[in-house]
Amino acid sequence: MTAFPSSRSPGLRSPSPRFPGPPYPRLALFLLPIAIALSLTGCGDTAKLPLEAETGPTPRLPAPRSSMIPTLSIAPAVGWTDTAGPTAPEGFKVTALARGLDHPRTVYTLPNGDVLVVESNKPPKPEGSQDGGSGPVAKVKQMVMGLVMKRAGAGTPSANRITLLRDADHDGVAEVKQVFMQNLNSPFGVALVGNELFIANADALVKVPYAEGQTAVTAAPVKVTDLPAGINHHWTKYVVANREGTKLYVTVGSNSNVGENGLEAEEGRAAIWEVDVKSGEKRLFASGLRNPTAAAWEPDTNVLWTVVNERDELGSDLVPDYLTSVRDGAFYGWPWSYYGAYVDARVNPQRPDLVAKAVVPDYALGSHRAPLGVAFSSPRGMPPEFANGAFIGEHGSWNRKPLAGYKVVFVPFIGGRPSGTPVDFLTGFLDADEKAQGRPVGVALDRSGALLVADDVGNAVWRVAKTTQ
Repeated sequence: MTAFPSSRSPGLRSPSPRFPGPPYPRLALFLLPIAIALSLTGCGDTAKLPLEAETGPTPRLPAPRSSMIPTLSIAPAVGWTDTAGPTAPEGFKVTALARGLDHPRTVYTLPNGDVLVVESNKPPKPEGSQDGGSGPVAKVKQMVMGLVMKRAGAGTPSANRITLLRDADHDGVAEVKQVFMQNLNSPFGVALVGNELFIANADALVKVPYAEGQTAVTAAPVKVTDLPAGINHHWTKYVVANREGTKLYVTVGSNSNVGENGLEAEEGRAAIWEVDVKSGEKRLFASGLRNPTAAAWEPDTNVLWTVVNERDELGSDLVPDYLTSVRDGAFYGWPWSYYGAYVDARVNPQRPDLVAKAVVPDYALGSHRAPLGVAFSSPRGMPPEFANGAFIGEHGSWNRKPLAGYKVVFVPFIGGRPSGTPVDFLTGFLDADEKAQGRPVGVALDRSGALLVADDVGNAVWRVAKTTQ
């Protein structure tokens, strides 16, 4: 297993030879309003690659482009009207399984058909922590990004709860919507193993007892193992169990874009951890994955796949986010390289020894799509053209012009491998003025094989089913 160097190693930084940064805080204060104005009008470069060039197993990777103020273009959050919703292909019906939720992020189907919805957002940063560095330019970027993300609907406090939905009459609308668990710490992933429910909080994996049909948890969560926390630049932690119910796999994103918060802040991050269900002992399963946000088992081969949000601020055409199988012990390049041997010159010191080991991801999804959910399809609920492959919730870009993502796509599979270009499956999250009525996050299949989609701007869970169901 490739791991990060010791915390005694020098921290990483992101130098910019053209813009070395203002020497005085006063200059940073002068630049601040300019930066904010530019960001809110969508400054930066424009993507030039067509969809087919930036997706698939061999994406085209142009030369990087960088500047002091990164490309910033994001869809302002407006939400849906009372009856509006996204659009699916012909032959499907979209219903709101539930509306009026509070920033729903992931969905999980229990064996009896009940659906758990994790309502969550980023935890507060530790007092005195610096995300993105401590210099004047870094502080300008932090302030600008905070304003932009708030405009995109990401500035709400975390509800820190899980809500249970029950659709007893199978009409696609839940009659029961009630609190299942609360007082969690920015939860994201959920997995049931036997009679224990595991929840991945921002700082720890915890568990509670569960009995089929139970509608609320009263037991106090028991810690299974700590998870890397701190600044939590990427805070989401997803968890998935193996078929045998003996191991859990937990995704942990990086604490920075490309290590600018220091290498010691990245220990145990940008990785997938394997956790023993009985003992809670854990080991690094794979590393160098900048922000693996969700994972699922391909049903025919029983291979673990994950979706990864790659690095920012190299231009609208870089770097493609991706879907990849996960090899035990593999290193995927972050922060020193991307897509194998493509070196990121911003990272210092360089590590050619690690770059030489970097595994090339299996399938590019396109740059800045922000995939946050993945679920493999099933013939029991989908027609043949959508029966074999992966549904991916693309939350949408902020570091790209024009906007990209903001939809659910389907990647066809043949023989356990991706085959062909991504197909739009659930769209309409952007209105005619490119404002976000919703933003898809987690995806899952319900017991019938219909697709469930958590929408954290529309505050809804959508159910997409064949019209014959």
